[in-house]
Amino acid sequence: MADNKKSFLLYCDLIHTVKKLTDEQAGKLFKHTLEYVNDKDPVTDDIITDLCFEPIRQSLKRDLKKYEKIRQKKSEAGKKGMAKRWGKDNTDNKRYKPITKITVSDSVSDKDIYKSFAHLSISVEQFNKLNKDYSQDQINSVLEAIENFKQNTKYKSLYLTAKNWLKKEPKLDEDKLTLKAKRLGYA
Repeated sequence: MADNKKSFLLYCDLIHTVKKLTDEQAGKLFKHTLEYVNDKDPVTDDIITDLCFEPIRQSLKRDLKKYEKIRQKKSEAGKKGMAKRWGKDNTDNKRYKPITKITVSDSVSDKDIYKSFAHLSISVEQFNKLNKDYSQDQINSVLEAIENFKQNTKYKSLYLTAKNWLKKEPKLDEDKLTLKAKRLGYA
């Protein structure tokens, strides 16, 4: 069998041959087949097993040739697609070459950052925008909740996420009852 091939085909019409064998003979034939596909080079003295196995061996060889042709065609198609997508120089398939060099330039310096964690950060300017409507405690508790949120890797902007989460909190100029009334559509 081929290297790294983990399966093979047995055809349904084999039942006509196997039905004529005893359970013991069918078991021997099946074991012989499994040894063959696992490259154990089985040898048998049993003429029945040998006769019944020959058509199986021929179909396995035929299928292996077909498998290798398909595998080769898919490999070539993959290389063509990769070359078309990423350029002609990337034809060796032994390792991936870097496509582009990614550079990240931040216009915000470290001293302008109010809080950052993982891939998210909020600047002092953005914090001040939020601080116009919400208290510092409210903002800090929401930022902490976002940091502890399991799926925070999906967020792109800490400012926009915090702004969205803070909508659930009462603003500085309103109390909790007014906020609930707004949510329910009474105010």
